[in-house]
Amino acid sequence: MSTDDAALARIRDRIDEVDHKLLKLLSERADLALEVGKVKQAHLDGETPVYFRPEREARILTRLKERNRGPLSDGDVARLFREIISCCLSLEQPLSVAYLGPRGTYTELAALAQFGQFARTEPLAGIDEVFRAVETEKTHYGVVPVENSTEGMVNHTLDCFMEAPPEIRICAEVELPIHHAFLVHPESDGGVERIVSHAQSLAQCRGWLDTNYPGVDRLAVASNAEAAHQVSENPGLAAVAGEIAAQRYGLKVVADSIEDRTDNKTRFLVIGRQTVGASGRDKTSILVSTRNRPGALYRVLEPFERHGISLSRIETRPARSGDWSYVFFIDFDGHQEDDTVQRALAEVGEVALEVRRLGSYPRSIL
Repeated sequence: MSTDDAALARIRDRIDEVDHKLLKLLSERADLALEVGKVKQAHLDGETPVYFRPEREARILTRLKERNRGPLSDGDVARLFREIISCCLSLEQPLSVAYLGPRGTYTELAALAQFGQFARTEPLAGIDEVFRAVETEKTHYGVVPVENSTEGMVNHTLDCFMEAPPEIRICAEVELPIHHAFLVHPESDGGVERIVSHAQSLAQCRGWLDTNYPGVDRLAVASNAEAAHQVSENPGLAAVAGEIAAQRYGLKVVADSIEDRTDNKTRFLVIGRQTVGASGRDKTSILVSTRNRPGALYRVLEPFERHGISLSRIETRPARSGDWSYVFFIDFDGHQEDDTVQRALAEVGEVALEVRRLGSYPRSIL
């Protein structure tokens, strides 16, 4: 055996030792997760225990990232431990999660990023169907898109919040960088007759497509996943979609990250039926109804400024009442249990028709 072979053998033996230690520690963690479940069951007098605690998970992942010294990146550490948490949580209670489908969409990717591979995910055809699945307790949670950094707010999601009952709350958020890939059939000979994708994705990749496939016809379809499905059945087509769609439909990735803007992100919300505690790094979302009169928005926002609360998003939608009143969707930093937030919301309530708290939740850390 050469010196190099002997050195490799020693390193591999050491890797095997570490793997055995990891297995022992993972089994110990799983046993502790089962103990947590037993304690919860014993102290709830027949009530359904809450197993998914996004504030607890956020604190765990934040602490691990702070202690990470490499060579794994902070993002890799967070994703790795997300799966460990997902696996252990599935021993306590397998979670069911609805999301805006079909399979292979970025919303599925967001659901997996938040809940891990051990959750039971279910694609649904519409955002309203996701809300309905959570409302009727068909699923524990739902994941819906709410905002894209280049395309703006998803109004259908905002409208669903306006119509949802008050027990539907935001439990978490996920922010994902959106990277588009150029996908072809695995038996493609390189010729592309038509490029299919969602209209927004085609627009976000216009520069790359103009350079690499000038003159090729482009067709907008309902979703990137639908585009990938069409390509899987027709070798003459190509799709612009995420790599998760390539995995779901067995396609070949010709080029990745073809979007014109590299900072493109989409924000997703996790909806459920629970109130989430403070993590120390939180957001709160509210709905505020006002009449259409001069200074209405100023009177709503002034308490936040006076109490030093930073607003991250304000959107306006017409109320469904038809009386020319308006609804403001407001996101701001802080948790609704914070004293300053409680004081500000009380003052907003004095000048608004209605203030509905959609939920406080940890800010995305992925």
